[in-house]
Amino acid sequence: MDFSDLKTPGVIVMYQGQPHEVVWSSFVRKQQRKPVIQTKMRNLMSGKILEYSFKAGESIEGADIFKQKAQYLYTDESGANFMNNETFETLTLPKNVAGDKIGYLKEGQEVTLMYFEENPINVELPAKVDLKVVDAPPGTKGNTSSGGNKPATLETGLVVQVPLFINIGDVIRVNTQTGDYTERVSK
Repeated sequence: MDFSDLKTPGVIVMYQGQPHEVVWSSFVRKQQRKPVIQTKMRNLMSGKILEYSFKAGESIEGADIFKQKAQYLYTDESGANFMNNETFETLTLPKNVAGDKIGYLKEGQEVTLMYFEENPINVELPAKVDLKVVDAPPGTKGNTSSGGNKPATLETGLVVQVPLFINIGDVIRVNTQTGDYTERVSK
């Protein structure tokens, strides 16, 4: 794997014998020193985030990850449960790995599972998902000069800041990378 590949968030590398996904990176070059790419990486096995600075010329190994389609079934105390679309086998991702992504998953939704050494280690979400608002305080007209936001609880239990005009029953589109409201899909 090339040093410059680390600039792209989402790249998966082997670090300390485990696969890590680059979630943030910054290229730094100081006078008379080798260039460095500072990264924040998520361990795909444990879900922990760590920081590491890769130096130019350092050996970087890409992780041998394969992906397979699966259907989200439900979440229980052991984690998020999926059904493999080809073998119909039920797979469980522990809550510490799938934790922040569970709020974007609806029952029956098709997702892509990432495997490392034949074990499911992560779920790949679409860039945006459509979710129904089940609870939101009423928006009062005129209480702000330039719009405003309010918290809305979605059908999966996820809480997102939305504009004041969003009401219970609306379907909204949410960005899965940032957790931000993007648009209203229907009224």
